[in-house]
Amino acid sequence: MKVLFVCTGNTCRSPLAEAAGRKLATEKGLKDVTFASAGIGALGGAAASEGAMLVALERRLDLSSHLAQLLTPELVRESDLILGMSEQHVASAIALGGEGKSFLLDEYASNGKSSGSVADPFGQHLSAYREAADDIDRHVALALVRLAAGGLPP
Repeated sequence: MKVLFVCTGNTCRSPLAEAAGRKLATEKGLKDVTFASAGIGALGGAAASEGAMLVALERRLDLSSHLAQLLTPELVRESDLILGMSEQHVASAIALGGEGKSFLLDEYASNGKSSGSVADPFGQHLSAYREAADDIDRHVALALVRLAAGGLPP
């Protein structure tokens, strides 16, 4: 199963989610799940933001080789599950052909009980990156529990 995380620039939230997903999947022994990330307004080839890099280091996540990529119909088609950080990201994925497999990260993680966005920390203090990373870690962990239990999209 290929999981694609989507945010705006693919330099903060979605790369953190991708890295957290990889780490947690390894810890849980989930070998048949792969992760990628993209942005609806990404500048292809951009590195992760400084704040995301610092928070990743604190959490033992590696973003050193991350290169931003734009969300495309091909990425949508290749993905089994698309998890957006906000409704705008989900709507963009659906518009590119992701109907039925695109969800808000919080909505998927909570099995439809909640539907909040992950706040965009871009350009803010490191504390905003930490808060976003806390939300991402919590949601990604719950999403992987759901995936491990065979929980496909609602």
